[in-house]
Amino acid sequence: MPAVFLKDRSLLFVSGAEAQSFLQNLITTDISSLGPDEARPGALLTPQGKILFDFMIWQDGDGYMIETDAGQRDSLLKRLTMYKLRAAITLAPSTEEGVTVCWGEDAEGVRDSQGVRDSRFAKAGLTLTRRAGRHGDGKEALYDALRISHGIVSSGSDFALQDAFPHDVLMDFNGGLSFRKGCYVGQEVVSRMQHRGTARRRVVTVSAATALPGTGTEITAAGKPVGTLGSVEGGTGLAIVRIDRAGAAMAAGTPLLAGETPVSLTLPAWSGLVFPASADEASA
Repeated sequence: MPAVFLKDRSLLFVSGAEAQSFLQNLITTDISSLGPDEARPGALLTPQGKILFDFMIWQDGDGYMIETDAGQRDSLLKRLTMYKLRAAITLAPSTEEGVTVCWGEDAEGVRDSQGVRDSRFAKAGLTLTRRAGRHGDGKEALYDALRISHGIVSSGSDFALQDAFPHDVLMDFNGGLSFRKGCYVGQEVVSRMQHRGTARRRVVTVSAATALPGTGTEITAAGKPVGTLGSVEGGTGLAIVRIDRAGAAMAAGTPLLAGETPVSLTLPAWSGLVFPASADEASA
């Protein structure tokens, strides 16, 4: 498979004697257990538990590399600097621009110098590596199609920052959300959602016999909103939906529509989630 350069990704480097403790007490990811060749998703949350910034993070020498959308980088750097206070860390943009991803045969047997394995795709049974800088010329549409088929969301395309909880985008299953490491910003809210089982919005794959309508199209059942289309590639897309409403509609045989297009919804197999068939089951 080709190596794809993602030009709209940017990098920040966090280093220093207190880099691990600084990040561990701030972001959702448990970086104390992060492997040397592993990249995990993560987020910096609002105090209300919603995703303020999302990113991938991995070890890089004696520090940590944070990969985020290019449009987020400067704001994320500013926010991290605000939290820095007297911590013995250094925050700096990386000199590398963009990120290259490769998967399949090209990613097997990868060494540290050639990239780090993306834990989100590993959960879905695929080896995909990420590497700073440009190291390939594959079309970005190939990567988008791959992540859509594996239920991997992207902020901006699939959800708006400050509008989604980590559970909504399956961070409780893909390695990006820790419930054991102690306090971090927004931790009380996401822990409450976990222990009470109140997460109802989840990522699904949307399929249609014809081309799907565009990103932002509402998904409905009997005229009532269920969710909203995110990334779309032909007749397949991603959406964040209320799985209790979608499950009840499917159990009752009520058609699901994206705009006027009939669709079917499936939860990513790697999540282990199932659609509740009724409101009673959803609250069980």
